Amino acid sequence: MRRCRWAALALGLLRLCLAQANFAPHFFDNGVGSTNGNMALFSLPEDTPVGSHVYTLNGTDPEGDPISYHISFDPSTRSVFSVDPTFGNITLVEELDREVAEKVVILVTDANDEAPRFIQEPYVALVPEDIPAGSIIFKVHAVDRDTGSGGSVTYFLQNLHSPFAVDRHSGVLRLQAGATLDYERSRTHYITVVAKDGGGRLHGADVVFSATTTVTVNVEDVQDMAPVFVGTPYYGYVYEDTLPGSEVLKVVAMDGDRGKPNRILYSLVNGNDGAFEINETSGAISITQSPAQLQREVYELHVQVTEMSPAGSPAAQATVPVTIRIVDLNNHPPTFYGESGPQNRFELSMNEHPPQGEILRGLKITVNDSDQGANAKFNLQLVGPRGIFRVVPQTVLNEAQVTIIVENSAAIDFEKSKVLTFKLLAVEVNTPEKFSSTADVVIQLLDTNDNVPKFDSLYYVARIPENAPGGSSVVAVTAVDPDTGPWGEVKYSTYGTGADLFLIHPSTGLIYTQPWASLDAEATARYNFYVKAEDMEGKYSVAEVFITLLDVNDHPPQFGKSVQKKTMVLGTPVKIEAIDEDAEEPNNLVDYSITHAEPANVFDINSHTGEIWLKNSIRSLDALHNITPGRDCLWSLEVQAKDRGSPSFSTTALLKIDITDAETLSRSPMAAFLIQTKDNPMKAVGVLAGTMATVVAITVLISTATFWRNKKSNKVLPMRRVLRKRPSPAPRTIRIEWLKSKSTKAATKFMLKEKPPNENCNNNSPESSLLPRAPALPPPPSVAPSTGAAQWTVPTVSGSLTPQPTQPPPKPKTMGSPVQSTLISELKQKFEKKSVHNKAYF
Repeated sequence: MRRCRWAALALGLLRLCLAQANFAPHFFDNGVGSTNGNMALFSLPEDTPVGSHVYTLNGTDPEGDPISYHISFDPSTRSVFSVDPTFGNITLVEELDREVAEKVVILVTDANDEAPRFIQEPYVALVPEDIPAGSIIFKVHAVDRDTGSGGSVTYFLQNLHSPFAVDRHSGVLRLQAGATLDYERSRTHYITVVAKDGGGRLHGADVVFSATTTVTVNVEDVQDMAPVFVGTPYYGYVYEDTLPGSEVLKVVAMDGDRGKPNRILYSLVNGNDGAFEINETSGAISITQSPAQLQREVYELHVQVTEMSPAGSPAAQATVPVTIRIVDLNNHPPTFYGESGPQNRFELSMNEHPPQGEILRGLKITVNDSDQGANAKFNLQLVGPRGIFRVVPQTVLNEAQVTIIVENSAAIDFEKSKVLTFKLLAVEVNTPEKFSSTADVVIQLLDTNDNVPKFDSLYYVARIPENAPGGSSVVAVTAVDPDTGPWGEVKYSTYGTGADLFLIHPSTGLIYTQPWASLDAEATARYNFYVKAEDMEGKYSVAEVFITLLDVNDHPPQFGKSVQKKTMVLGTPVKIEAIDEDAEEPNNLVDYSITHAEPANVFDINSHTGEIWLKNSIRSLDALHNITPGRDCLWSLEVQAKDRGSPSFSTTALLKIDITDAETLSRSPMAAFLIQTKDNPMKAVGVLAGTMATVVAITVLISTATFWRNKKSNKVLPMRRVLRKRPSPAPRTIRIEWLKSKSTKAATKFMLKEKPPNENCNNNSPESSLLPRAPALPPPPSVAPSTGAAQWTVPTVSGSLTPQPTQPPPKPKTMGSPVQSTLISELKQKFEKKSVHNKAYF
């Protein structure tokens, strides 16, 4: 029978599966011909029966976890073996054929698939605290099953600030140079050591594996510390009823070396004066005498503790102070005393508002606590209205004189409270009983003149009719002084501008008018003065009084003239005005009416404004002439002005109205201008002044230019001629035309032209066909300036008013336009009054 060696036979992969392990399992190596290992070198006759057990896989896990076995083949080959997953037994499942199989030898190279692993863990070291620096403490060891650089291991510490160091190659731990160990400061140190391999390729990448372990270093105590007292500082108290031999307090000390402590002994060094003793083993301090025999209240003892070595000799010592206070029993509360013994009520009389910081010297108070030491310490305080008084001292030991000081003088006010009541309280401070006692302090206040009379209002307002008779009551003022007795009596008086017409009762404060006073709201409608309230010592306050006179309708409306003349242009009303000198409405409100007119249906009047206009049916002079007898141009109306007072007053006046129309005025601009400015002559003066200013400015400019031209040409300037004005003829009937300057087109001039007279207001001339007839006016009055009488006429060139030489007044002439003559005369009279001293030369 032929046999063949079977090696691998399309075997693809043998795997070991490990669940939840830190390190991979591995096969045991097997020698040539072995049937127990990793099946690396294995032969099998081709005639081996199917079902035969041909090999056993054998592997292990470093952590000891259970493992399982598996076998896999290349997908292009037959699966000729099967494996038992638990025991690793390999069984032939298909027949072998040498002629179709070839021997395959597989060489496997190492990869860095293993990590370093510390062995012989855990690592614990015991080191004495006095070990010298640089000494070896411990050695760690880690292995890596890889070969080459992947199997080399180096060590280092994870904590770079550790007092320890590790050799990177050997894993030896040492105490660093200059470092020391101290059992009392740290008894255990934990060192984390990292083992890292040299790195290698795994699955086509460079990898480095590492492992960590912890080394526990326990520090061993050695005898290098002195004894230490526990619970310092030490204070003890001895009460007055403590019996001799009683324990006062206990001191506790222990060896500073806690690991191996030595035995310690206690002793008193000094300060006891034979009054105290200490137990050398327990540290208990006891009193040896009765507290009544002790000479001091406080004892400062010094206790020494000595450490004894195992051999019985003293090793180390320490000393601590102990304070023992002799304490009296708290069996006495604080007590208040007066001049005659214990007292719980103190009374005092004093003036109100004493000086700030004043001591209440009438109070003789002493406080005492018969106990000793802390039991005799207590606090003093005043219980009652806060901030008024202050008690001194605030803390008392045994006994003190009580002083009460004024803290707030303003609050000590007789008018607010006639009696001030406080409680003086003494309370122990540091005793558990907190014994206390109280005493009443009653202060009777005496009144002083500390208040000023105060009015119930800063302002008093009154109204009385202007026709009130003398001695009439006006208003009553009231001031109150809260002081008692004579200090609270108030006297009233008045002063200031406006107080002369009034009197005030000095006791009641009633203000009334002087018996001889005559009040007039139109002359003075309001009075304002001051009233003063004063007590007997001259303290006073002031209030202001405002008195308004109520107007009484005692003035009728008054027209400026009993006969008034107005010029009306068709479509434009004329206005009448009456003044009522009463001070208030409705007494000074005036209503207007036409009381008589002939005919009665020509004019209407606005009762509130006094405007009079023609009725709407009259739209021309012809229509007006048709309803009036004689076809006159001048009408007389009786108008009335009536106030709205009660009782009411009225006044009548005669109004003469001269009527013209706008067409007539358009033919005579000067007449229109004079009509417009008849009631406002300053408007005409303004126009004339503007014209004159323009002419003067042009003259100055021309003169200045001529002067500079002649100066530059060095020519002799010609003499200026003085032009004398020729006397103007007597005023004639004139027509005013408006001319505009061709050069500036801004300055307005007017010129006079003679016109033949026309006596008929209804003629057909284009300029005066519609003007009403009016009686001829006398010539304007002449005005005598300082240089002689002169007569004024309207200039024809400059627009200014030029005085004329004195002439006899011309005889009246019948003028063609009575309205124009009237307006010009009125305007000239007003000009003469305002420009009598002005002269113009051209």
